[in-house]
Amino acid sequence: MPKLTLQLLEQTFSIHSLPANSKIPEQVFAANIYFIGKTNDEVSIVLPEHIQIDSDDVEAGWQALEVVGPLGFSLTGILSKISTVLAGEQISIFAISTFDTDYILVKKAKIQATIIALQANDYQILTS
Repeated sequence: MPKLTLQLLEQTFSIHSLPANSKIPEQVFAANIYFIGKTNDEVSIVLPEHIQIDSDDVEAGWQALEVVGPLGFSLTGILSKISTVLAGEQISIFAISTFDTDYILVKKAKIQATIIALQANDYQILTS
């Protein structure tokens, strides 16, 4: 599989944790981009950092790289290969997948190291 192109999103994100039985706050749906994940134990919400919600815990200061898609379901190893490159540089990720593509979030303080590591491994990084 050829190396992929990733687009750096300009926004900075926060990752929120809420109890499993939480109602999703209305301001989430007004965001131009958001991600919601629910399990039996919690609700996780990723939002642009400027949008504040009540949550049990929040981790701010994340930037996102979008794998330019759409990606077919038959493609394998996309997140594995990217996360292996970043793990080799001691860069933690928060990964999100959608129907069309994947997003890799890294702490803002690590974004330049992330870009350098991915470019050194033949990934193309687009910035605005």
